[in-house]
Amino acid sequence: MELPAATWVPCNFQMDNWTMEPPVWAPAFPVEYQYAATEIFGNCLQISGPSSSGGHLLVESAQATHNELIEPTEAHDQFEVNLINMEAQIHDNTICEFEETTQEFQVDMDTMKMKIHRYPASLRGFDEYSSVPRMVAMGPYHHGQVLQDQLKKVEKVKYVAAYHCVIESGHSLQEVYDAVVSAAHVARHLYDNDVMAGIGDDDFLPMMFYDACFLVQYMLWCTPSASEMEGSLRSFFDLNRKVLRHDLMLLENQLPWLVVEAVMRFRHVELVDFIADWRYYLQDRKILGEKPIVLDDSYEPPHLLGLLRFYMVGRSNTNVHTRDKFDSISVSVSAIELAEIGIKLTVKETRELIHMGISRKGILSAELSLAPLSLDDERASFLINMAALELCTTSNFQEAGDEDSAVCSYLLLLSMLVHREEDVQELRTKHLLQGGAGLINKEALGFFTSLQSLPLRGLCYGRVMVEIERYKMERRMRIMVHTFLYRNKGTILAAISVIGVLVSILGTLMSLKSKSKI
Repeated sequence: MELPAATWVPCNFQMDNWTMEPPVWAPAFPVEYQYAATEIFGNCLQISGPSSSGGHLLVESAQATHNELIEPTEAHDQFEVNLINMEAQIHDNTICEFEETTQEFQVDMDTMKMKIHRYPASLRGFDEYSSVPRMVAMGPYHHGQVLQDQLKKVEKVKYVAAYHCVIESGHSLQEVYDAVVSAAHVARHLYDNDVMAGIGDDDFLPMMFYDACFLVQYMLWCTPSASEMEGSLRSFFDLNRKVLRHDLMLLENQLPWLVVEAVMRFRHVELVDFIADWRYYLQDRKILGEKPIVLDDSYEPPHLLGLLRFYMVGRSNTNVHTRDKFDSISVSVSAIELAEIGIKLTVKETRELIHMGISRKGILSAELSLAPLSLDDERASFLINMAALELCTTSNFQEAGDEDSAVCSYLLLLSMLVHREEDVQELRTKHLLQGGAGLINKEALGFFTSLQSLPLRGLCYGRVMVEIERYKMERRMRIMVHTFLYRNKGTILAAISVIGVLVSILGTLMSLKSKSKI
């Protein structure tokens, strides 16, 4: 008996005769596909999907006999072939997507040290002061804000800076712009892909040109060449020096160095003079007659923040990392604990942040020395952004060099020493905190305690903690003596004072007695 034309296949046909391979998962492919065959035949629905030829699968009922429903038909066999081909195609597409994603990830990892990173999530606890520019936006991350706030008026200053940059270079506008464009096409890939997806070259290329010219003119202002700069632009830099120092050192407000270099090929900047102006930005006390900076030609900076961080951190003198084995080790220690066991805080003669460590002095004591710091809002923000750069560019702090995590180590050591305002005052007494201006003790305490959210990373920090632990183990008896003397110094001093008084009285009595005999 034949069924009427265009009648759907009955739902109760023998599904047991069908076997299927496990469904293949693919990104962006509907999960429902895993059960497509069941849906087609179990629910008597019509579905379409990709076939090996790029067309569609179409399951239609046709005129069939009862016997044809029981025995496998040519249409059924063809469906199995198409299904197998479709699964193979999905598998191939999935592999291609995986390979493409893997390649993109590899490129990101290979260029990690050169990219313009977003502010890391681990430091989001700090307020926007440390991450958002207040006056000048550099690059695309905060460029959109120029339409809403005071950043807009600085865009006009960028045009002025670009004009003077080109005129003073002695080259044509086209030459300078073409050089920037050439570098900007490469620099585009150093920014966050999601941000750049919404910015075309018509916006991005002029942005790179104006921002790079502005930055180069600012760098010139920081050198003795400032005297040759046009008066109105120099006055702008003079009047806004503090906010510019803040904005131009933000992690998200950086320009790829290759774009800046493209402009500096026409408008030369003496980097030695520029770095020297910034090198001791973290300290108020200046060293006269210091040796000039020697540029490291092997270092390729990612941007201005990276350049300054490199020379402010310095190079490590330690070639071999400690491999001591301990049953346990402290990950932090307070200033009071250090004082009890005989470790004094001292100022390191060098100003480079990387030089920190324990040195043994005398029978019962040692010294923990660090570079000094003059702390205000701008410098605090600068430190945080240097630490953020380290967190973004160092994938494994244990395998990286000391230089890769020096700022994080420096800040962690300071934060572990401070728990109350008296501890901040102790840092001032030891001259680790210098200068009368800047953050008061309460504000400094808030800054240091907020640093305790930093990940416990950094070889310099780890080495100092190992040195402290070794000191504890090797000088147990001496530490016990020192701890007793430290904790009871008030009583001991009082006793010595009493003894001194008694000796004085006894001496007086003896003197009087000897006189009476005469």
